[in-house]
Amino acid sequence: MAIPAAVILPLGLLFLLSGIIVNFIQALFFILVRQFSKSMYRRINKVVTELLWLEVIWLFDWWANIKVELYSDSETLQLMGKEHALLICNHRSDIDWLVGWVLAQRSGCLGSALALIKKSSKFLPGMALVENFWTSIGKDKKEASVIGWSMWFSEYIFLERSWAKDESTLESGLQQLNDFPRPFWLALFVEGTRFTQAKLLAAQEYAASAGLPIPRNVLAPRTKGFVTAVSHLRPFVPAIYNLTVAIPKTEPQPTMLRIFRGQSSVVRQQYLSYFDYST
Repeated sequence: MAIPAAVILPLGLLFLLSGIIVNFIQALFFILVRQFSKSMYRRINKVVTELLWLEVIWLFDWWANIKVELYSDSETLQLMGKEHALLICNHRSDIDWLVGWVLAQRSGCLGSALALIKKSSKFLPGMALVENFWTSIGKDKKEASVIGWSMWFSEYIFLERSWAKDESTLESGLQQLNDFPRPFWLALFVEGTRFTQAKLLAAQEYAASAGLPIPRNVLAPRTKGFVTAVSHLRPFVPAIYNLTVAIPKTEPQPTMLRIFRGQSSVVRQQYLSYFDYST
């Protein structure tokens, strides 16, 4: 059932206002604290950032009532949120990053959940949140990058999808994490693009020509970023989490627009496996 614009509008405005306040507080601590103590800044920023990101998780959990089911072994579940980890994941929808936030929040490390992400996301309207909000009530989109800037202050690594430009940015960004004061997750969407049937066919053709296993439900991974991440993180990140997300065919594809409209869905199958590569 569609949610009336009279209900959505105050929620959208509240999100924008709180996001602007959070960004201002982040900028203030970035200027006043980070130059003297990067560790203290990161601890403060974790708390401040969660104030905004928890609003988005509330939309996911309570407004749209999206169900997430996680399948893993008990040892991995006990370690989640207690150690640095590189999280590699497939890219099924425009809310995969939000599913990761939900898992991080459940594990107690939401404020230190990081990712390699395309540079344009820093300037998108609230990481597509605001754009979808205005679309849901039939208005033109407005510009507000509250989510993107909160990610920048939280040390997300923004890339341009050009290895010639991104190699040095990636390497320096990874090295900056070696003294991170709290357990963090660094998410890497190894496919490099969102899944579509057309891209799956292209991936299958490539795999066949290269003598690789033919993928059926995921795309062929791009290896440069992963190899670089592993080589730089190995000295201080002990684990890799391999996460595969699947949406049941009987369920509607979850999107930010559906979330804003309060329409539920199910992310039913998530297989989280653990690799210890510290030795």
